[in-house]
Amino acid sequence: ATFHHADLTILVFPKLPLVGFNAEEAHNIVKECVDGVLSGEDYNHNINQWTSSIVEQSLIHLVKLRKAYKNIVTCSAYGFHTASSGFWDTTPDGTCTIRWENQTMKCVVNVFTIAIVL
Repeated sequence: ATFHHADLTILVFPKLPLVGFNAEEAHNIVKECVDGVLSGEDYNHNINQWTSSIVEQSLIHLVKLRKAYKNIVTCSAYGFHTASSGFWDTTPDGTCTIRWENQTMKCVVNVFTIAIVL
């Protein structure tokens, strides 16, 4: 089934196999999204638009993996300290952090992936 909300399309895939979280795969996907949005840019007033775009693109690409997961993506691009924590089953669930920076800004993206158990 496909659900549409504003410019974001959410795909629902029933009865997908439960597999362990692949942090490297998620890291590579999100890193490409961050590079695509921020590469060649200098910090300016578009930062909110950029962070929203990174989150939306990351979610779209993670969903395309067709794995039975709920994905949560956060992005901050101001260069301040951030921390996160989760309580879950570390076998199928997981998290990864993507750090990106240039001379004028830093970007931190956190991905939290929680297995859907049907």
